Amino acid sequence: MAKTQLYIVRHGKTMFNTLQRVQGWCDTPLTAVGVHGIEGTGIGIQDIDFVEAVSSDSGRAIQTMRILLSKHKNGANIPYHTDPRIREWNFGSLEGGYDAEMWGVLPRVLNYRTYDELIANQVSYKEICEAIYEADTANWAETYDELKNRVLTGFEDIAYRVEKQGGGKALIVSHGLTIAFLMHLVDESNGLRIDIDNGSISILNYENGQFSIETIGDKSFKENGLAKLSEKTE
Repeated sequence: MAKTQLYIVRHGKTMFNTLQRVQGWCDTPLTAVGVHGIEGTGIGIQDIDFVEAVSSDSGRAIQTMRILLSKHKNGANIPYHTDPRIREWNFGSLEGGYDAEMWGVLPRVLNYRTYDELIANQVSYKEICEAIYEADTANWAETYDELKNRVLTGFEDIAYRVEKQGGGKALIVSHGLTIAFLMHLVDESNGLRIDIDNGSISILNYENGQFSIETIGDKSFKENGLAKLSEKTE
């Protein structure tokens, strides 16, 4: 049986990423810069044998996956489907506002004066989720238990399916905070400020029902692909 691995890509940079607006279950398309970056990631992984591809059902994740598969040497033959469980967090009524506004509200909910003070006190994902839930006036945000169960079962089911079918590598497109949160669930020493850039790849190994982390937020695939793209245009 082949080793089971998940190659988890953060979607390409979007309009709201560029404008620094909160983007969870709301959605905006990739910008030209975002498309170019994902083309680089796609070229960087074009020779890796993937047994399946899964993205969240958000438009930006689907757009990202289509670009990745279009650059892959066997992309047309890789089975692909979407899974809503690997979506971004739901920020409720905070969706669409400026990032600075949300990170101004949440410290106050948690009785901190500033965002920096909140981070300095090593606030947990659980506390952040509960603060979002409390601040959400629309009652759309998930509880911590709902969020944890959604994210963990989503990725575990993908890994289990791949393992059951003989193992191999699965290509996955998800979202920044969801990926960082997953890495924390696998290893609690990974705190709130994990660097997950657009187009970066985090790799999880899966064996005997357990995840282990190979790498987090690796930008080398994207950088190598962009270098190859640049060579072609020179």
